[in-house]
Amino acid sequence: MPQAGKYVLDSYAILAYLGAEQGSDRVSDLLRMAADGGCHLYVCVVNLGEVMYIVERERGLRKAQQTLARIDELPVEIVDADRALTLAAAHLKADCPIAYADCFAAALSQVKSASLVTGAPEFRKINPDYHLKIDWLTGQAD
Repeated sequence: MPQAGKYVLDSYAILAYLGAEQGSDRVSDLLRMAADGGCHLYVCVVNLGEVMYIVERERGLRKAQQTLARIDELPVEIVDADRALTLAAAHLKADCPIAYADCFAAALSQVKSASLVTGAPEFRKINPDYHLKIDWLTGQAD
């Protein structure tokens, strides 16, 4: 069971949960904890958009709408990409060879002093100087 605290879910974590893929049990545990007040979960609106376009592209608009309704019921705070978060993501992107949407998840975890929940190996490319704490879904060591 995950420990209490703050966590940022990236699109990988959300898609793993929705698709009952590897790592979905860990996300389910976090969602149960959040529902009970045992932790706080965040998702950046940019990463929400990433989930939505992937679902719509792969399964159609109707399924994407159903997915959004399901996500809206989860005990997760959707965080808008304001100027400060956008500039923090841009700073990461300038220094790290990862996708721009991933930079928003990483920047949000920095801003919120939260662990980033992911299984995406691209996050290994983030410079260690950023001190990003990653809670790996796939059993990778930090």
